[in-house]
Amino acid sequence: MEEETNQEAVVELQSKVDETQLRLAARKRRRRSIVVTQKVSKIYGKGVTRVSALKAVNLNVKKGEFIAVLGPSGSGKTTLLNMLGALDRPTAGRVFLDGVETSSVPENRLYQIRRNKLGFIFQSYYLVPTLSALQNVLMPVLPVKGSDRYYRRAERLLKMMGLKGRMHHKPGELSGGEQQRVAVARALILNPGVILADEPTGNLDSKTGAEIIQLMHWLNKKRGKTFIIVTHDRRIADSAERALYLRDGRLSRIPIEADG
Repeated sequence: MEEETNQEAVVELQSKVDETQLRLAARKRRRRSIVVTQKVSKIYGKGVTRVSALKAVNLNVKKGEFIAVLGPSGSGKTTLLNMLGALDRPTAGRVFLDGVETSSVPENRLYQIRRNKLGFIFQSYYLVPTLSALQNVLMPVLPVKGSDRYYRRAERLLKMMGLKGRMHHKPGELSGGEQQRVAVARALILNPGVILADEPTGNLDSKTGAEIIQLMHWLNKKRGKTFIIVTHDRRIADSAERALYLRDGRLSRIPIEADG
C-alpha cells in the first residue's frame, strides 16, 4: 500500500514538472524577437587577402534571453558582435534590432540606435582614467538633455553595483571587478533592452568573474535585459539559456570544442 502511494506521488510530481516545462516553453515562444540576423556574411580584404569572417549567419534572439556565443579564436565571434551592435555593416545579409533593420540605416542615424537600444560591456572596460566612476557612467548621456535625472540614475546604478562608497574614485583606484561593475553601470545608464558583452570576465580572476556572471544573470532575470555574450568562459556558457558556437564563421548549436 505504501509503495503504491509513493508511486502515485512520483507520478503526480512528474505531471507537475511536465506542466511547468510546457508553460515555460509556451512563454518562451510568446516572447518577441529582439535581435535577428538573416544570412549575414562579412568579408574583409580582396584577392589573396580576402577573409570570410562570417558566412550566412542566421540568428534569432528573443526578448529576455541570455545567450552565450563560444568558439575558437578567429572564429568570427567579435565580428558577429560588431554586426549585432551596428558597429560594422555586413557584406551581405540583414540585421534587425528591435524591429529596425540596422544594416540599412544611414551612418548618421546609427549612433541613436546604438545609444538608445544597446549597452556594451568590454573585456578591457574602456573607462576614462581621468574621470571618476560616476563620470564614466555618465559618459553616454553627455549629449542627452536631462542631466540631473541621469545623474541620479547613475548614482542608483552604482549603488546597485555595490559601489556606493567608490563613486568618486578614478579607475586606477578601483579593482578589476569594480571597474567592470562601473562598465556594467555605464551600459545601463540609458536603460537599453539589449546588452552585448565581449569577454566580460576575460580580465578578471575566477572569484570576481563569478560575481560579474551572477550580476549579469540578476539583470537578466530581475530587470528583463537581453544578454548576448561572446566568451571563452565555460561558466557563462553552462549557465546561459542558450549556447551557440562559431567555427570558421558558421554558427551552430552543436557543441564543439572551443579553446580557452
